[in-house]
Amino acid sequence: MLTPESVKVQSLGECRIPSPMGLSTVLGDGVVNYVPDDARMPAKVELSSDVPGQAGVCFEKAGPRRNIYFDPTETSAAIVTCGGLCPGLNNVIRSLVLELHYHYGVKNILGIRFGYTGLDPDSLREPISLTPEFVEDIHKDGGTVLGSSRGPVALDRAVNFLRRRGVNILFCIGGDGTQRGARCLSQEAERQAYPLAVIGIPKTIDNDIEYVQQTFGYYTAIDKAREVIDCAHNEARGALGGIAVVKLMGRDAGFIAAGAAVASQDVNFTLVPELHFDLDGPGGLLDLLEKRITERGHAVVVVAEGAGQYLLSGDKDNRDASGNVLLGDIGVFLTARIKAYFKDREVRSTVKYIDPSYIIRSVPANCEDALLCDQMARNAAHAGMAGRTGMLIGYWYDVFIHVPILLATSQKKQMSPESDLWRSVLATTGQPVRIGASTGNFIEK
Repeated sequence: MLTPESVKVQSLGECRIPSPMGLSTVLGDGVVNYVPDDARMPAKVELSSDVPGQAGVCFEKAGPRRNIYFDPTETSAAIVTCGGLCPGLNNVIRSLVLELHYHYGVKNILGIRFGYTGLDPDSLREPISLTPEFVEDIHKDGGTVLGSSRGPVALDRAVNFLRRRGVNILFCIGGDGTQRGARCLSQEAERQAYPLAVIGIPKTIDNDIEYVQQTFGYYTAIDKAREVIDCAHNEARGALGGIAVVKLMGRDAGFIAAGAAVASQDVNFTLVPELHFDLDGPGGLLDLLEKRITERGHAVVVVAEGAGQYLLSGDKDNRDASGNVLLGDIGVFLTARIKAYFKDREVRSTVKYIDPSYIIRSVPANCEDALLCDQMARNAAHAGMAGRTGMLIGYWYDVFIHVPILLATSQKKQMSPESDLWRSVLATTGQPVRIGASTGNFIEK
């Protein structure tokens, strides 16, 4: 439940230092403006009498402030990238460095090596000095120039590591696990009475962080996934009874699978984590596939990695370094079941399986994501210099906002089966609202 208290952003203290950016406070004078401290963005724009709204709850608007907390001439910053790769990581690093260096005059910017492990003195990985010359061309490459990793770090050792290097602002680029870690770091710094601003920049190719309508890397992923689906469609059409199964990323949310299906227009079945589907029985996926092959001769199935996990036998206590439950491979399972079904039915088929996940997440950002990366990074720099902490940069109704990390990580964002996006999926695939007799209900994570 959103409340005025839940959206309140923590600050290190009063901002008394005039910003060196030289912007305007007057609207209409043709000069870029500072964002007033009291500028807010409503948490709920669309209100309905059927759904209780929080009309009085507003997020703090992001952007440069007229007065800042840190003296730029004495400020040091650090940047860390964590978790899996995602298109745009290097863009964010580059824009952070350029904004801090040129617009604020911050000269000491450190790049932490290989995620939070680089904050452990025992890792023996000295930070990189990030300069405009160092980051000049990094946005042209995929991946992260700093390296990445999963897993936590001892909080006291990490904060002491930053204190010894005089770091005042830490920018944490990563998903929900990274952001929870960032909040813990800000709490530990507060416990040590060390004025450290910890600013999160949400990175998840799955687009599943709350109060961030679009995370960077998502549209690049759709672009690349569409290319893969085009190839899969050609493979399916080029074989007798051709069936192509494409597994895309999406642990808890099906945004990539849904977006790629609509962008492609060549997908016949889209399976996502939010919705149950049956394999067997009348109206189940296998039954529908057989009808499709009989009538049209080929089919393309797109499945998100987190879909249908209830069909697999797995150990829910088996987790990765980030604490996520290790998923069973739904793509391999689905392909095997489809092959066995058509063999048993003596229906001719040619089933091909494609998993492009590591390729898609490792490419450079496209133009749309590059723009988003730049804006998120620069707004993060403004928040850090203004002494905000324990927050991340959100993107809400096309406005950049400050979101407390606790609120943003309280639950995963999922695609609603009542959304325009899912309605578009149903329209372009032609698949039924429910695949199977007892399915269609929303799976809450």
